[in-house]
Amino acid sequence: MPDADSRHRSLNAVVLAAGEGTRMRSERPKPLHRLCGRPMVVHVLHAVAAAGARRAVVVVGFGAARVTKTVGEQQPTGLPIDFVEQARQRGTGDAVLVGLTGLPDDDDDEDVLVLPGDTPLLRGSTLAGLVGAHRDADAAATVLTARVPDPTGYGRVVRGKGDRVARIVEQSDATAEELAIDEINTSIYVFRRSVLAPALRRLTPDNAQGEYYLTDAVAVLHDAGYDIAAVAAADRMEATGVNDRVQLATAEAELRRRINDDWLRRGVTMVDPARTYLDTTVTLAPDVTLYPGTMLQGSTTVAAGAEIGPDSQLADCAVGARAVVTATVAHGASVGADAQVGPWGYLPPGSTVAPGAVTGPCFTGRADTARDT
Repeated sequence: MPDADSRHRSLNAVVLAAGEGTRMRSERPKPLHRLCGRPMVVHVLHAVAAAGARRAVVVVGFGAARVTKTVGEQQPTGLPIDFVEQARQRGTGDAVLVGLTGLPDDDDDEDVLVLPGDTPLLRGSTLAGLVGAHRDADAAATVLTARVPDPTGYGRVVRGKGDRVARIVEQSDATAEELAIDEINTSIYVFRRSVLAPALRRLTPDNAQGEYYLTDAVAVLHDAGYDIAAVAAADRMEATGVNDRVQLATAEAELRRRINDDWLRRGVTMVDPARTYLDTTVTLAPDVTLYPGTMLQGSTTVAAGAEIGPDSQLADCAVGARAVVTATVAHGASVGADAQVGPWGYLPPGSTVAPGAVTGPCFTGRADTARDT
């Protein structure tokens, strides 16, 4: 039976975002690569916030100043975030130990989510379910796992007596028997804080990579007699990490599908959802119609009954009710109710199309424009 107090422990998070991401082949730090208008590490932080964490620590390394600045500007509302730097890349176990120094010392009886900053498809509900299962089991650690047809490249979850999780072995250190296991580690965990730091201090770099593996903390806790729980991800796509541009494109396509499906259910019409591109930060009213080739970015808002497209790109724009914007590029512009813009229009930053105005081809708006044909 779980400890009655376990369900009332507070929750903090450590997000690992120190890696360079060499396979991205980019000067941009890996956590800052964008999907649907938002850096991937910020997607992760939104999931952490939705799971109920009271605070998050982001462990930075490569491009630390850029990551800190960007996350600070875009962090989820209501989730305080602190940053600590892993000066030397000595493995995930060392990164978490560094991350724990950023959490307040006033509450040792808490749970700590630990997760990578490159899993932008992760849902807050999945993290909340992981934490709930961890507390119900009164476990020292709980691992989010997945079963996959091809586990190549992933750490394998090794189970022992009573089918309990005994350890996690990395691909490069696994035996032939362990390589045949199809249950993988997603690198997403929740730990009881009171046992996590002591376990991390017992890690050694005695492995193929010469690093301090966070995964080894599972075996340390198991061998010390603690219970280790596991929760299988209902959708293994959620825990997929992004390591190169191919995976980035795959993740963005999935995220775009989710965003479009959500707006369709909320009363927006998309003539061809596969050719409709919406940032996570866009706001749409019911009865908006989006035609193929529409791309809405940034803080764009579209009021009820408006029609956008085909082939329109609007960034940080406001479109009024029942307006029609066809084959137009606009940045930081305002289109009034019942106005018609395009086709082949261009609205530069600061442009205003007055309510009811009709613009012609190649129109470049100016403030308080009433009509330009």
